[in-house]
Amino acid sequence: MDFSSILPALPGLQDGLLLTLQLTALGVLGGVVLGTLLALMRLSHSPLLSKIAGLYVSYFRSIPLLLVITWFYLAVPFILRWITGSDTPVGAFASCLVAFVMFEAAYFCEIVRAGIQSIPKGQMGAAQALGMTYGQCMRLIILPQAFRKMTPLLLQQSIILFQDTSLVYTVGLMDFLNAARSRGDITGQPHEFLIFAGLVYFLVSFSASLAVKRLQKRFAL
Repeated sequence: MDFSSILPALPGLQDGLLLTLQLTALGVLGGVVLGTLLALMRLSHSPLLSKIAGLYVSYFRSIPLLLVITWFYLAVPFILRWITGSDTPVGAFASCLVAFVMFEAAYFCEIVRAGIQSIPKGQMGAAQALGMTYGQCMRLIILPQAFRKMTPLLLQQSIILFQDTSLVYTVGLMDFLNAARSRGDITGQPHEFLIFAGLVYFLVSFSASLAVKRLQKRFAL
């Protein structure tokens, strides 16, 4: 084993790691926003909205992420061309980001829904008795408490998404793992670079897991 080639390759690997972190952060942000909307739809008194959200969650939780990434990589340019009527170039990054947001929203939806349902129903009744609307109750009372309870679970799902970003190799996106693999092929040291990539993934995921455990203790009621 010779790891001497890793140090000169760090700038390129750093760019790949930055792309991976960008995908993770934007995917989590978009997934939480869309997942919250889906959770509110599932808890809605409207049977139609609840059914639509339920079908969405069941569908995306029943198919592999790799398939979703491939679908959106092929479908996003086609959909934009159908909407705009022009061949708008769409990069692999944008396609993968859409895939991650749509896929992770199904999981974040269930986390948010469980967090909302963990809040005693009496709080909603008390707020409405004070003259607050449903939207005000959710925004000012229910959701802040729910997000406090479900923050560790949201972060745990974010760690899973960080690991799943490695699947973008299928569409040629140069994330951290793909950058390490490519550099290893160029230098003729694939094993060393893959070991280094695995170590980085482990350190990031393990550190984040420790942070999740600390938050669980801190937020414990």
